[in-house]
Amino acid sequence: MANLISFHDVAKHKCKNDCWILIHGKVYDVSTFMDEHPGGDNVLLAVTGKDASIDFDDVSHSKDAKETMKKYCIGDVDQSTVPVTAKYIPPWEKESTTTETTTKGESGNKILVYLVPLLILGVAFALRFYNNNIKQTN
Repeated sequence: MANLISFHDVAKHKCKNDCWILIHGKVYDVSTFMDEHPGGDNVLLAVTGKDASIDFDDVSHSKDAKETMKKYCIGDVDQSTVPVTAKYIPPWEKESTTTETTTKGESGNKILVYLVPLLILGVAFALRFYNNNIKQTN
């Protein structure tokens, strides 16, 4: 059975000479690897205290890098201790999800966005028409 480590314990190890990172449910003690890491030690320090899986995947590490990681693995994270983080939703997706759940009050506000400029435009035309009529009668 693998060593089970709480997320709280992983988060405590966040300095150059004592650095643990969490990637895909595995905990790695990369303290001795800091100076060897091709991206520098700041890259590793930046992902301490959180799940670094997405950051790791974004870099597209080589097979050799993934093989090297195995020697730094010290256990599995206790998934029940990992805090739930809000998933990033791009603005264009937020708009589509909120449109589906809009209330009458919110849809009324959307109508005002179009109605107010039209009302201002109508008042401007009315004033212009009124001013033209006054000039013609004088």
